[in-house]
Parts: sequence; C-alpha cells; structure tokens
Amino acid sequence: MSSHEFHAEDDSSQATTGTPVGPITVTSNGRSITRVTWRETDTESGQLHDTGRGTAGPDVDHTDPLLGEALRQLRAYFDGTLTTFDLPLDLGQISATARTVLTTLDETVEPGTTVTYGELARRSGTGIPARAIGSIMGLNPLPLVIPCHRVVASDGLGGYSGGRRGEGLATKRWLLEFEDALPRPLF
Repeated sequence: MSSHEFHAEDDSSQATTGTPVGPITVTSNGRSITRVTWRETDTESGQLHDTGRGTAGPDVDHTDPLLGEALRQLRAYFDGTLTTFDLPLDLGQISATARTVLTTLDETVEPGTTVTYGELARRSGTGIPARAIGSIMGLNPLPLVIPCHRVVASDGLGGYSGGRRGEGLATKRWLLEFEDALPRPLF
C-alpha cells in the first residue's frame, strides 16, 4: 500500500476533473490533499455546483504541484493504469478513532477487494461496533483516495455518501465493478 503523510490544513487551492462517476474536485493545502468531493452540474446552465462536501472551484491548472499530481493520479485511476494513490493526505479535524479506522482501511483493503463494516471494525482494533464504521465512512474527507467504497455490509452493498446527489449507491457499485471487486451485471 502507499504511505500517506497527514498534515495540518491551512491555505488551500483546488481543481475539478471530469470522471465516469461525475466531476470530482480535489483540494490541496500545498503539502497535503485535504478533500475530495463530487460536484453537481446544473443541466440548464452547465455550471458546476458544490455538493456540500467542499468548496467549488473551476477545472484549471494550478501552481500547486501536489494538486496537479493528485489530478494526474485520479485520471490514471479512472484510466485503469493506477490502483493505489500515493499522495500526502490530511484527514482534518476528526477523532482519533475515526483516523485509526480510515488509516486501517487505507492500509489493509487492496484494490479489487472489499471488507465488511464488522471486519473493518475488528481490523482497526478500536473496539467500536460495525454500525459506527458506517458513520466514519460518511465522514471520510478523501473518498476514492481512502477507499470507503470498498466497505460493504455483510448482506449487500451498504451505504455510500460519495457520488453525485442521489447516486451514491450507483457510484459505489460502479467503482466496485470497475475495480473487479464485484461481478459486472449480465444484463
């Protein structure tokens, strides 16, 4: 797995790139990636709008080399040439337990695999119940990069707060099929 550094957040820049699961905005403070969010498109104006999980910004070249590298890695992921992100990350102001769970997810769940909420709770060693894992996945400020889409319920997909509004589960299914963690539908 990649090794990630977690730093404190300060000034930030961001850029948006189109992906098969919708426009994604990446935010950087120059030392770390601090946020990955989905953007909404206004079908009448063609304008991009923030989904409420970060600050909106145009798809432009930035002087922040880390932001450029993050966009390059995202594009390579969706091109199928990158399976593991290697970027310095900042999880922001989250609890030590949430940080441990997200770090465990990042370090132990490989591309093309899934883990149940209960198994991730066990692996993390935090003693929290499986139900709490779902809440922590919803807090993940870096979806895709820290692959919360790979965490599933013991009896199905579970939930997913990523993706465009109203398309969370479809986005999760698409990502898992794309990574060959789920069989593709026959029809």
